[in-house]
Amino acid sequence: MRTYVRMRWDEQRVENDLRLPGVGDGSVVRTFDAPEAMGVNFHEVRARSALNHVAGGRYGFDYTINPYRGCSHACVYCLSGETAILMADGTTRPLKEVRVGDAIYGTVRRGSYRRYEATQVRAHWTTRKTAYRVVLEDGTELIASGDHRFLTRRGWRFVVGAEHGRLQRPHLTINSKLMGIGDLGPAINESPEYRRGYLRGMIRGDGHVGSYSYVRPGRSASDVHRFRLALADPHEGVDRVRELIRWPQSPSDEWSRGFLAGIFDAEGSCSGSQAKLGVVAIEPLGRRIRMYDITTGTGDFIANGVVSHNCFARRTHTYLGFDAGRDFEREIVVKVNLPELLRAELARPSWKRELVALGTNTDPYQWVESRYRMMPEILEALEAADTPVSVLTKSPLAMRDVKIYERMAKAGLPVSVNLSVPTLDEDAWRATEPHTPSPAARLDAVAELRRRGIDSGVLIAPLMPGINDSPDQVRPIVERAKKAGATFLGGVALHLRDEVKDVFFAWLEEKRPDLLSKYEQLYSNRAYMRPAQRKHATRALRGWGRNRLRSALVDRPGSAGSSSEESAQQPLF
Repeated sequence: MRTYVRMRWDEQRVENDLRLPGVGDGSVVRTFDAPEAMGVNFHEVRARSALNHVAGGRYGFDYTINPYRGCSHACVYCLSGETAILMADGTTRPLKEVRVGDAIYGTVRRGSYRRYEATQVRAHWTTRKTAYRVVLEDGTELIASGDHRFLTRRGWRFVVGAEHGRLQRPHLTINSKLMGIGDLGPAINESPEYRRGYLRGMIRGDGHVGSYSYVRPGRSASDVHRFRLALADPHEGVDRVRELIRWPQSPSDEWSRGFLAGIFDAEGSCSGSQAKLGVVAIEPLGRRIRMYDITTGTGDFIANGVVSHNCFARRTHTYLGFDAGRDFEREIVVKVNLPELLRAELARPSWKRELVALGTNTDPYQWVESRYRMMPEILEALEAADTPVSVLTKSPLAMRDVKIYERMAKAGLPVSVNLSVPTLDEDAWRATEPHTPSPAARLDAVAELRRRGIDSGVLIAPLMPGINDSPDQVRPIVERAKKAGATFLGGVALHLRDEVKDVFFAWLEEKRPDLLSKYEQLYSNRAYMRPAQRKHATRALRGWGRNRLRSALVDRPGSAGSSSEESAQQPLF
């Protein structure tokens, strides 16, 4: 049965699919990676609409256009780092120590059976999330986020959920039965006992050792020894093999682990497991901890002996089934038919020439735009329909279309091209926005736009406490913006919603652990800082007037007649 969910862009139907969960119904044109953008996958899709209406006009613009989902400028899900992962050689390794390229075990469904199969780790990342403890009958403890999924007898289930409301989804309950082989125990070295057990499992599972005697007419009895390995002395060799693979009277734990590894390598499946994997407790730990996740070729992996899903969980990207971390940066959805859709929608008699904003979700001038060149067609369509436009970007690539902007401005059409410049400090820039163009180049673009008579402003966003919000850091940007003749100057205090918070806190833990406790206080159970804290973060901008355009962006959410922080703040990484 096909399941559809509503997307943020109007009338876009999507379906849950393993390759591109979020775009279905034949609308995927092609998926590929580009040599000039190693590690980035592009998903070309045919969208159902171009203009996205903003209800109520509370953001200061009426419609948005987003030709791309995800952002290569980008500057979840998860299990505890100590979770034991079953490697392809039968050993285990803590999840935090698993690396891209490692061979591990996952599962595949063939017919009526799900089989264990070696696969490869394709991605590995970390985040901070609220932790839950799932306890199984055999004593196994799984520390996971509430969004993680495990395989049960009734399919994939999230750790926590609800029967009704926003969190309605299939979730674990007491007595849910997880699928897997059970407790893997501590990681072991390949001791002689482990190797002997492995040999037993491999040969009995697939090696087919055997001896047969038969009589041929006119000949004496013949003994035949069958074994897949060539033996110099069949009699002595087979006897030695039998001795090595003899079932011990009291199998040790290491021998048993080796035996299981051998069986898996020989057969790739295990039926009739007696492991006690019923869920007996699901407990919130009451704190956020560092967690890890991986992407594999099979879409799953074996974690503490149970089958665990790749968690495909920054915010709007999760609507497509992608995660908000690496996928936001490396899985770029391109709406290849957007210009033609836009022309048709702007030609409708009902179109009232309301303000259209670009760059409210993902950057319209990110690297991929240099390849697809959709912005010139979009701008020309808006120009032909006498539609006001406001653009927010981190890239001087906007200067490629400067003649279109210049033409619109000379015709008296309201148009503004605003550049986001969070810092001029090179270390802070490279740490927080490593894949974006130079902030100095962005300010040069503002100066050139103003020289050509085009409204252009500077948005200092996001302002991050302790990172780029001090007056000494903000003042140089203000001075450069004034020198460039910017018609707008504003600042937005950092806000952290949902998965974005997880990604940012993981970055803090790695890059600025000294600020971790400060941010936990500022954003404890909230997306926005309190008004007094936001006022402190934007203190260096007090006294600077804002431009008359409705596209001006202010530092308080939900302000009528202006856009909110939610729409103004671009992706953090």
